[in-house]
Amino acid sequence: MHLLLVEDDDSLRQTLERSLSRTGMRVSTCSDGARALPLWHSTLPDVVVLDLNLPNVDGLQVLRLGRDAGLRTPVLLLTARGTVGDKVAGLNAGADDYLPKPFDLDELEARIRALHRRQESVLEVHTPTLRAGRLHYDGHSGAMFLAGHIFELPPRELSLLRTLMARAGKAVTKEQLFGLVFPGESEIQYDAIEVVVYRLRKKLADTGVKLVTLRGLGYLLKAEA
Repeated sequence: MHLLLVEDDDSLRQTLERSLSRTGMRVSTCSDGARALPLWHSTLPDVVVLDLNLPNVDGLQVLRLGRDAGLRTPVLLLTARGTVGDKVAGLNAGADDYLPKPFDLDELEARIRALHRRQESVLEVHTPTLRAGRLHYDGHSGAMFLAGHIFELPPRELSLLRTLMARAGKAVTKEQLFGLVFPGESEIQYDAIEVVVYRLRKKLADTGVKLVTLRGLGYLLKAEA
């Protein structure tokens, strides 16, 4: 999971970055509201943890601008403000969850992971039919088709392809793919996803799409000219 943490308290930000990284998350950080939105745009994280009290541009404004720009990333607000009015303002601005300071680190991690799971479920629900090149995925039956005929794939390759089709043209990180292709299999190394990618790439010949590796970013599905 890729997390964007926007927090201006240096000590808290460093502590959270270190602690959440140890749980397997990839954490990008920012301490300034003015820099938060460009970073959100450029990194496209899975979840944003956003402090309300930020220098230059406050968290509510960052959130509103992000939502106005079409960024649908789940957002968890962190703030020392604990009033009902502040909570309502944050939720009305587009936040998905709210955690007042001080908070328990385990609760923060649990809420982040809950938002991530919810977002993955939303993607599945709202994209029952996927198309790319000559491929067609039917979300109702769970079947993949190539030019109208069943395209047989092992479960892991099917999960990988379905995920990439849902985000066609956008990079998906190795960590994101690993969590979907090998759910709950912590004993398997991250590099195992490369084996699945290799096998799927060979099978995608003549389908109208290519599986592209983007160094340092991940993988994406690209329609062939």
